[in-house]
Amino acid sequence: MEFGYTIWIALIPFLAFLITGLAGHRMKPMVSGLIGTVGIGIATLLSYVAAHQYFFGVGKVDGVYQKIIGYKMEWLRFSETLAIDMGVLLDPISVMMLVVITTVSLMVHIYSLGYMAGEKGFARFYAFLGLFSFSMLGLVVATNIFQMYIFWELVGVSSYLLIGFYYNKPSAVAASKKAFIVTRFADFGFLVGILLLSYITGTFDFVLLTDPEGAAITQGSGIAFMGLSVMTWSLILVFMGGAGKSAMFPLHIWLPDAMEGPTPVSALIHAATMVVAGVFLVARLFPVFALSAPAGLEIVAIMGAFTSLFAAVIACTQNDIKRILAYSTMSQIGYMMLALGVSGYGGADGLGYMASMFHLFTHAMFKALLFLGAGAIIHAVHSNFISDMGGLRKYMPVTHITFLIACLAIAGIPPFAGFFSKDEILVAAYQNHMLYFLVEYIVAGLTAFYMFRLYYGVFWGKEKTYEHAPHEAPASMTIPLIILAIGSATTGFIPFQKLVTSDGMAFDIHFHWNIALPSIGIAIAGILLATAFYRKGSDMPDKIAAGLGGLYRAAYRKFYIDEVYQFITKKIIFNLISRPIAWFDRQIVDGSMNGIAYITNMVSAGMKDLQSGQLQQYAFVLVSGVLILVLSLVYLMNN
Repeated sequence: MEFGYTIWIALIPFLAFLITGLAGHRMKPMVSGLIGTVGIGIATLLSYVAAHQYFFGVGKVDGVYQKIIGYKMEWLRFSETLAIDMGVLLDPISVMMLVVITTVSLMVHIYSLGYMAGEKGFARFYAFLGLFSFSMLGLVVATNIFQMYIFWELVGVSSYLLIGFYYNKPSAVAASKKAFIVTRFADFGFLVGILLLSYITGTFDFVLLTDPEGAAITQGSGIAFMGLSVMTWSLILVFMGGAGKSAMFPLHIWLPDAMEGPTPVSALIHAATMVVAGVFLVARLFPVFALSAPAGLEIVAIMGAFTSLFAAVIACTQNDIKRILAYSTMSQIGYMMLALGVSGYGGADGLGYMASMFHLFTHAMFKALLFLGAGAIIHAVHSNFISDMGGLRKYMPVTHITFLIACLAIAGIPPFAGFFSKDEILVAAYQNHMLYFLVEYIVAGLTAFYMFRLYYGVFWGKEKTYEHAPHEAPASMTIPLIILAIGSATTGFIPFQKLVTSDGMAFDIHFHWNIALPSIGIAIAGILLATAFYRKGSDMPDKIAAGLGGLYRAAYRKFYIDEVYQFITKKIIFNLISRPIAWFDRQIVDGSMNGIAYITNMVSAGMKDLQSGQLQQYAFVLVSGVLILVLSLVYLMNN
């Protein structure tokens, strides 16, 4: 059985987008939702078939998972090796991502049937969901880096449309523009990196680019600029694009504001699409990073470690349930980037690579569950703020249990999924650099603390007086929660070291109790601290916040990064750069053109009298001209 059918995994959501987008207004709203849901359901089934066929069938040859072209069509050819194709590339990470994207997207589609019911623009919402799923699926199966860039930009457009879904809400419009503009700066770096990389390697093709024994991977390594090879510079620029999409510091400012979109969209962005695209990009080019640009991997590790700690500290101070989860995603993406940055290539040396992909997979389950659970909570109490919640476990038992499972998973408590993947990241960090390990060890404790601060604040604490009695979400919303809870509890047992590795070859891993036990211990310590502070309510958190003073205020204000951006853009770029350029454009460029136009008009006005249509005037001019010519000629002859 060949893999030609895999092209339909991406095309079916696109067809659903076309149908619901063009004809949705003529259908009953629920019909549009069912079309989108059935479409992504078929894509999910095909993804599972492809994964089974690849991992347990023809994907492995002589113990090594191969890169298989499921479909390929040439689009543009520039030279013998430099061409842009459209196709489907299947290897361990792309097949894994097909499963992740379609699974989470299916849960979001089903969940939205209940969550978005009665909303104006229901068909439009499902059309945009289909476009988003298509864009991300096209990105992960791209056969070349330029195809990836095309779908990369489509992902950005889709996120813009969905974040700004409530277009009559100013904050949502501002958030969508912010996400689009910030990621455009990052994507400019990505594009320059692509052009530089293709120039020095002579190809866009991922198979040629990532072949460890191929000629492309060694190109540009001997050419230095400012102490780094040209290959390293190109990969740093490529990583800039990944850092923007994955909301890495300092390009993270769009992600918290993106919570203005519908909550199911947040689940899709954070668990399976836009935010994980940057991690996938580094993983896709990992052989090039590891073998040709280790300095680039060091930058990936540093940015990952800092972002994970930075975001975790901010998450401890926030009150908006969705923004806490947004900063949590930033922190977990930092974990994944760090793991890639500390990884070697091949065998057990590639532990960090495997751990990163493992955590991406498990994180998709419990982060989607957390956001969809948050949506059920917001749906019940009509507020995003923890201060408006409390005691909801009695009203929402299914949401309570599933949310608790997700919290235990992200906190790294065994036997839930997050424990296994995070433990492998800690092992990889410990083996590479003790500072990275200590940072992520602290982040593990902070993660457990802020997640159970959120859990207790919502489901325990002092019960609020609700205007309307909260109630459990409908079945269309709770069934996805239950399915994702099962995934959050069980996916940690998948033997990723046998399936998704840096070189396609399986290796053995061992349980490191010297790392696992302390990581469990700090997670439990974080949970116990949150329990003491928030389970029954206490004034201790307020006293500690007051004692920390400026540090707490800075964390609560997100360390004033947004204010810094505002100062740079408005005071420096707009006032000192844009205004002088605008003055030059108006006064010099426009002034020159206006002056030429004025002179032309003035000359034309003076000459139009010559076109009067009066025969006597024409005769006078003719005779005068002849006399002037004759007299001039006589004068010249006499002299």
